[in-house]
Amino acid sequence: MLIYSDILEKENRVSETLSRQSVEPDEINRAIEGAQAALGGKQKSDGHWVYELEADATIPAEYVLLEHYLDRIDPEKQAKIGVYLRRIQGDHGGWPLYHDGGFDLSATVKAYFALKAIGDDIDAPHMRIAREAILDHGGAARTNVFTRIQLALFGEVPWDAAPVMPVELMLLPRKAFFSVWNMSYWSRAVIAPLLVLNALRPKAINPRGIHVQELFVKPPSEVTDWIRGPYRSVWGRFFKHLDSALRPVVPLLPRSLHNKALKAASDFIEPRLSRGGLGAIYPAMANVVMMYRAQGVPDSDPRAQTAWEAIQDLLVDHGDEIYCQPCVSPVWDTGLSGLAMIEAASGPAGTRREETIASLKKSAEWLRDHQILNVKGDWAINAPDLRPGGWAFQYENDYYPDVDDTAVVAMLLHRIDPEGNQEAISRAREWIIGMQSTNGGWGAFDIDNDLELLNHIPFSDHGALLDPPTADVSARCISFLAQLGDPDDRPVILKAISYLRSEQEAEGCWFGRWGTNYIYGTWSVLCALNIAGVPHDDPMVLRAVNWLESVQRADGGWGEDCATYEGGTPGVYKKSLPSQTAWAVLALMAVGRRESEAVRRGVAYLVSQQDDKGEWQEEAYNAVGFPKVFYLRYHGYKQFFPLTALARYRNLGASNSGKVEYGF
Repeated sequence: MLIYSDILEKENRVSETLSRQSVEPDEINRAIEGAQAALGGKQKSDGHWVYELEADATIPAEYVLLEHYLDRIDPEKQAKIGVYLRRIQGDHGGWPLYHDGGFDLSATVKAYFALKAIGDDIDAPHMRIAREAILDHGGAARTNVFTRIQLALFGEVPWDAAPVMPVELMLLPRKAFFSVWNMSYWSRAVIAPLLVLNALRPKAINPRGIHVQELFVKPPSEVTDWIRGPYRSVWGRFFKHLDSALRPVVPLLPRSLHNKALKAASDFIEPRLSRGGLGAIYPAMANVVMMYRAQGVPDSDPRAQTAWEAIQDLLVDHGDEIYCQPCVSPVWDTGLSGLAMIEAASGPAGTRREETIASLKKSAEWLRDHQILNVKGDWAINAPDLRPGGWAFQYENDYYPDVDDTAVVAMLLHRIDPEGNQEAISRAREWIIGMQSTNGGWGAFDIDNDLELLNHIPFSDHGALLDPPTADVSARCISFLAQLGDPDDRPVILKAISYLRSEQEAEGCWFGRWGTNYIYGTWSVLCALNIAGVPHDDPMVLRAVNWLESVQRADGGWGEDCATYEGGTPGVYKKSLPSQTAWAVLALMAVGRRESEAVRRGVAYLVSQQDDKGEWQEEAYNAVGFPKVFYLRYHGYKQFFPLTALARYRNLGASNSGKVEYGF
């Protein structure tokens, strides 16, 4: 095994080699050709792309427990999930939230519970060290709210372990503080069926009688402080006292009101239940399956069948192991893959131009077919007069399109064929403009979804109950509107630029809410500022450039992992990563630094890391669901972002202006 000094010496040798060498145009062309062929080979026959989307141990563990809850156990699937869970166990004995991350108590409790359900001996070494780690961290009583609810469903803890969440919340209007309409889309979709479960309090069938009482420091019946700090503010303490005061009151609510609320929950869920599942995200989908079982709906009922089949579509089978994705990402992957392919096919030296354009026209047709034009989703509660026109992230999720996907897809359609795609682009533009929040930014799914006090209630111990505007999503919307170049949109863009100015960090970077992290956010913003006409010598831009160059690594690449969401230094990781390097190179080129030493070294790093299949490899997670709680690994990022960066570098070198003319 290499010691750290050996690794450092090797990295320095690589750095010296990269510093001495310039990457020849032929080498870059070969890298682009290989990457484009590899990416093109992943395109589906109907024109779309979809890559795996991996989270942590939590989702596959919950899937195992779901089968035991329902008594729908598939031993072969469970065995393969067991292989996956054992492989990703950390050296600390528990399970992390991302590759090479620290111990996470809640993920570890769920993974242990799932492996025990699969049949692992609790005295096996991997189970023993996990159990010891759990107990050392306070035991299962100290897990997060969602884990305690999972334990309550199996009778391992009393329902008092969860915060008060009466189903009557479904009856509250938008103006009420605790209304579900003040929560984010993902919270709304998860909570609606969860409120029904909380009201009915069912118990898992659990046919093998699996229990995990050994994970508690003291018996759950003796625990009196299920809801406790650390609180984010004095409001947390206030809401804790409110939770205590409401507990004896909730059972006294009129039965007629209770039944009306149960019906309201069903009335909310059923229109949103499609082949993609409720909200097209695993937690909501699993809650619906358990809700129908608790309500006595037979598994053969079309609603229950649809809900169950949607979950099956999330499973990824690699032959020897299986894991469950939190959702699927075909629209996002298609938009980003298409932009990489068209960049590679552009310019005087465009690679496989005619073949690529023909394949992308199929992509455009597929994307147009998936634009949501006739369903007014939850976003319409704040914009009732706005016409639909967005895209969802998944195959089918009509009530929940998002502006980030919409901006990326519309930019791609504009590049492929602005006239042929005019109607789709126009509807996307109209919808995105209508989704701008009061402060000039954009959230992902809703307008002005920023009632921050809600993040202090006991249920929101994850701190992600809301969908406020963020720099990365706002930058993408600016990029799209500026790429279209409609003069009427200038006030919208200027208001958004003012928002971005206010969001810049002291270091000069921007926070990346949906991608890891400050490099992602800074890349997103610099692309937007460029196409929006902000001068490259604007102090805001110069600070960002200085920061990006300051965090470039010795080997020419950039790296940042999810620890930066948990207090780690922005833009820093122990190694360089292809996706991070591509973002940084694209950011610098967007603001006129194509000829800089930093860009040249970054390009050299990308070329040096490509394998003989035309692909790049990285294990680090590159995106985030909820900071500090839930992280993601898009398997496509390491492929289409490096291709985009290398093709952009080549194309700028041959252009007359040397300026990036597109928003992405």
